[in-house]
Amino acid sequence: MSRAFVKENDLEHAGIDIPERPVSQSPNYVTPNGLKQLKETMHLIETEIRSIKELEDSPETKQNKMKLERDLRYYFKRLETAILIEKHEDNNKVLFGAHVTLVDENEESYIFQIVGEDEADIKQNKLSYVSPLAKELIGSSIGDEVIWKRADGNKIVFIDSINY
Repeated sequence: MSRAFVKENDLEHAGIDIPERPVSQSPNYVTPNGLKQLKETMHLIETEIRSIKELEDSPETKQNKMKLERDLRYYFKRLETAILIEKHEDNNKVLFGAHVTLVDENEESYIFQIVGEDEADIKQNKLSYVSPLAKELIGSSIGDEVIWKRADGNKIVFIDSINY
């Protein structure tokens, strides 16, 4: 039988081809909470790497360790390039870190916080400052009309409040 038809163990070459995580070319703005999250994530990864060193040296373990080390390099770079943005005093304009309440024509409201790329989480209503909606919001004021480009069609919303 030809060697071409024999399935090798997928983990035989574990860790050989683990690409680096891409690092955004945009400035790495972070909120105080985002900076805290970066540090906590690095600490968790470092703890996992230490615990893996105690396990047997199997292909799976080697691959997991290499993935964790790759992630640690990513978060180290993100922490190294972090630009902390403290709270703004101007509640009249949407800037980085703002909690923005939007209201549509049906009086339905949406609340978002504009945060850094690593802190963004739509489930927590945290938008990356480089997202299309955040770009529309930044620089706007209370009462301004903004077009929210959505998959189900554009929605016109108005800025109801801005808090930091």
